Amino acid sequence: MKTQPLILSKDQERRLIAGHCWIYSNEVDTKATPLKDFQPGQPVAIRSDHDRWIGHGYANPHSLICARVVSRDPTQPLSPTLWLKRIHDALALRERLYTRPFYRLIFGESDGMPGLVVDRYWDLLAVQITTAGMERVQGEILAALEQVLRPKAIVLRNDTSVREMEGLTQGVEVILGSPEDALPLIENDLEFLVSPLTGQKTGWFFDQAENRTRLARYGVGRRVLDVCSYIGAWGLRAAALGAEQVVCVDSSLPALERVADNAARNRLSERIQGRHGDAFEVLRALREEDARFDTVLLDPPAFIKRRKDEKDGLQAYLRLNRLGMELLEPGGLLVTSSCSFHMGRDVFVRTVQQAARRAGRTLQLLETGQQGPDHPVHPAIPETAYLKTLFFRVLPEF
Repeated sequence: MKTQPLILSKDQERRLIAGHCWIYSNEVDTKATPLKDFQPGQPVAIRSDHDRWIGHGYANPHSLICARVVSRDPTQPLSPTLWLKRIHDALALRERLYTRPFYRLIFGESDGMPGLVVDRYWDLLAVQITTAGMERVQGEILAALEQVLRPKAIVLRNDTSVREMEGLTQGVEVILGSPEDALPLIENDLEFLVSPLTGQKTGWFFDQAENRTRLARYGVGRRVLDVCSYIGAWGLRAAALGAEQVVCVDSSLPALERVADNAARNRLSERIQGRHGDAFEVLRALREEDARFDTVLLDPPAFIKRRKDEKDGLQAYLRLNRLGMELLEPGGLLVTSSCSFHMGRDVFVRTVQQAARRAGRTLQLLETGQQGPDHPVHPAIPETAYLKTLFFRVLPEF
């Protein structure tokens, strides 16, 4: 059956020809190809207004991003063969990078599969589908993953709010096997129990692994504060590097209980202390207590999820970093992150610098980090470069 065409408006192909894969609804010639004629997730053949071939993709008339390019080869439409090839290509990169099978296997657009994320926990795959196009071929994707990786368990983590924008329902479903919600994972020779069924995202934040490894270079000192600690990835790393006291702050009691469990697994319990509460409130309380730390780690959730959140989000990053700096000993280390792709790296640096001025501190930027190579950046798609992690030395004002 011939794939239905999707025609772009005049001069709307430049970004796509440069390598981007998103098509917005105002970029489509809706007279030639009315969006109402398409079903959510329907395969389309994308062409310019002068009939230039752009690529095979899928459409969703109910989403602001109304289509995505998946294949630029006219002879390679969306098919099980294409999914197998993309998964093999993605696996080849990860096997080149990692000696243990703990990583993000598929990172959406960067791996040529927009709308799909797959995290690998040894022989369990946590799969997240965020677009109608990938939802439509879910069976083909899962079959391809089984064929390539032979996992013992597959979990669908389709409980992200992003699915709402595509008109998709949310939920968690076990597709294969009977996995337990407490699986061991190893990072930097530390063992963690993660929760692929109920944990945040898919249970673990693989994107920060490289940055946590880099922490060893700077020394963490005796006392460390880990804010938005989740299940202790940063905090336990600091303890393993020699910190005598690590305070892990999180608003989730189950997360802090898992911090304690993970500390015990690594014989670090005596060095780890959990503190439950809102990050801003706990930081203010620590300031009132005159607490001081040699290293402060700030890894909050995205404060800017949409463009309209930008003003409030910038203020949140400003407050968080100011409070963190006020708790640092002179010459202390601040490791601060933003996973808001709407906030560019330069803006984030300026925001932290502004926080330093308000706190009466001077900063020395030592290193800038991004997500690890299992989250590769597509050079033509800025949205894939979302994580910024900055390593600062914080000094008294001069």
